[in-house]
Amino acid sequence: MISEAVIRALSRFVPEENIRLQEPMAGHTTFRIGGPADCFVQLENKEQMIQVQRYLRQVGMPFFILGNGSNLLVSDKGYRGIVLQIGQRMSRITVAGSIITAQAGASMSQIARAALEHGLTGLEFASGIPGTIGGGVVMNAGAYDGELSGIVTQVNVVNGEGEYMELENESMEFGYRTSIIRNNSFTVTEVIMKLEKGDREQIKAKMEDLAAKRREKQPLEYPSAGSTFKRPRGNFAGKLIMDAGLRGFQIGGAKVSEKHCGFIINTGNATAEDVRDVISEVQERVKEMFHVDLEPEILFLG
Repeated sequence: MISEAVIRALSRFVPEENIRLQEPMAGHTTFRIGGPADCFVQLENKEQMIQVQRYLRQVGMPFFILGNGSNLLVSDKGYRGIVLQIGQRMSRITVAGSIITAQAGASMSQIARAALEHGLTGLEFASGIPGTIGGGVVMNAGAYDGELSGIVTQVNVVNGEGEYMELENESMEFGYRTSIIRNNSFTVTEVIMKLEKGDREQIKAKMEDLAAKRREKQPLEYPSAGSTFKRPRGNFAGKLIMDAGLRGFQIGGAKVSEKHCGFIINTGNATAEDVRDVISEVQERVKEMFHVDLEPEILFLG
């Protein structure tokens, strides 16, 4: 439980209405799964982020930075600590020429639409990714042969000491679904991207084509966390899972999608334990049949 002293301290940095106790996390993840966080705080700006994190580190209170919750599985027991949400209150997007600057809480689909409005190409691949740009650069999000590493020029972060830092692309150590931020106590505040001038109609057509492919191939009608596993070298997780005979495999409310075996979906009443059990069975069966270790792409909290 969070003490009254901690709550009083937090209320010095953020408005009291932004602080909630025992907040169900199922309402803050695309999986629609998760028990209550001891405390849930909505941040409005970089200054609040710095002050709150600095205080929580001083008192040794565990905390987790949340964006859109699109790549996350929260335990049924919830989270014993404080969830700091960077969302719509920190989602400003500005465009100057071919440069887009977005606060960490802006969704990648929102930024892609802004690029379209200004006739900028290079971000079409991200138009259907549900996460925020802050979470996106942490894992170098990508789809359809595009990755953020190809367009990001600078990422502004707050480090573990509460200091503001500007990281150039070369310092980000981007890799497949990873970056330097994933292994350090950095929190993204802003992302700067450089795109190219393009034809607005061609950009729109490409975005519509990718959206149609997603609707056709991905189980968008069900809650999920997107692709459950990272792509193994030289193969595809979905194909391995399908070839292992696990299409439609289900435990409780968690199920391997029949439309795309790389997705585990919530059929309506799945628990986090159901999802973990399906993940374990998939990993064991694929390992046994193909000698391939499937590594989860989603994060586990609690």
